[in-house]
Amino acid sequence: MNDVKIPKRVTTALVNSFAAGVVPRIGLEHIAVGRKYEIESILRELDNVADGGAAFKLITGRYGSGKSFLLQMVRNYAMDRGFIVADGDLSPERRLTGAKGQGLATYRELMTNLSTRTRPDGGALESMLQKWISTLQQQVMEEQRVPADDPTIGIEVQRRIHAVTAEMEGWVHGFDFAKVLSAYWQGIRLNEDALKQSALRWLRGEYQTRTEAKRELNVSVIIDDDGWYDYMKLWAEFAARIGYKGLLLFIDEGVNLYKISNSVSRQSNYEKLLTIFNDTMQGKAGHLGVFVGGTPQFVEDPRRGLYSYEALRSRLAESRFAASSTKNFAGPVIRLEMLSHEEILLMLQKLRDIHSQHYKYDIVLEQQQLVAFMQTAVGRLGADELLTPREVVRDFVDLLNTLHFNEELSFDMLLGELAATPAPAISTPEQASSPARANATNPARGPIASAQPDEVDDFLAEFDL
Repeated sequence: MNDVKIPKRVTTALVNSFAAGVVPRIGLEHIAVGRKYEIESILRELDNVADGGAAFKLITGRYGSGKSFLLQMVRNYAMDRGFIVADGDLSPERRLTGAKGQGLATYRELMTNLSTRTRPDGGALESMLQKWISTLQQQVMEEQRVPADDPTIGIEVQRRIHAVTAEMEGWVHGFDFAKVLSAYWQGIRLNEDALKQSALRWLRGEYQTRTEAKRELNVSVIIDDDGWYDYMKLWAEFAARIGYKGLLLFIDEGVNLYKISNSVSRQSNYEKLLTIFNDTMQGKAGHLGVFVGGTPQFVEDPRRGLYSYEALRSRLAESRFAASSTKNFAGPVIRLEMLSHEEILLMLQKLRDIHSQHYKYDIVLEQQQLVAFMQTAVGRLGADELLTPREVVRDFVDLLNTLHFNEELSFDMLLGELAATPAPAISTPEQASSPARANATNPARGPIASAQPDEVDDFLAEFDL
């Protein structure tokens, strides 16, 4: 790790984010461990999307198990390989549908976070359209060998824009979508900034009334709570037509649907999720990938979870051939198991090296001390049920920070304090899950949990550490 020079802004994001227990937006490749089969499964889905298909994956795991980390890592990977991505967290104000416009709020959040390789932090809508139009203008100039101010360029660009949008007019809402894209081009061509901004407002779902949209853009519909997902399908098709591989939606915190107290509203959201599932799995959508993150309770609770909606339960439930010892990542649900002890140890090593590089000091913790830290972490009271990678990472970064800023303290002293502290109690819905289920998805914890100090050298030799 010390041989790899990581930019300061990346190490800053990594150290600060992990200390706070949140997932950083950048630099995840420097800390990622494990999840080989899960990632391979998702990458196969990305290939399907790039080839014109669609994908749906529901990623489940306990709080802190790495759902958000996995989604963020795939998001970054996809951007680098030519996909448009959009991500957003569900909340009481953002759902799939709702009487107070919560579905439209989710659409607006996704459009705000629309990102490409050149605009990885969101806000890519306008730059994406400008890049498309600039590419068309450049193609016309090169093919017709005319200067940039030639008036024939605008006519030919208009024709090519219409050729792209005309293919989409047969889709639901496709005619108005194409009309607004043409209005955006007219705003650029005629240097009418107000028209251009009106088109962007409509595409972002910011119009409140049809009357206002009719007056400013001459379109009779607006993006609303009921139809926002149809526009996502249009965006996916449009993305593929202008040079991208497709559109990927990353929707996290699905547990907020589980938390909806009103059963009718909750079922309406599950019905919307069923529509998305059916469209992607049956080929009714193209160049679109939808990845949803949620807890096991959100999925499996027969009273309030997705399994309470029979149509979803029959599609998402494990088959009768599934067992705790088998792995099947081809289905719509990816259930994240806890990282193995070997993987956690490798992650601690990477964190140690990143921390030393960030603060510019020589590494002081040896491998045996990393093993001792992990022994202590997994051996704490309640760790089998409550300890997650998030807790391990946060504790370890906190230990590194404390050692770095308090030279009078020693590793052994801080480790003793950690050993005396029970694993943090987490008040989550999945605490009601049965221990049998937890044991089934979290097999034997590996050689470190029961290792004695005189066994550490053998362990290190076995894994070439």
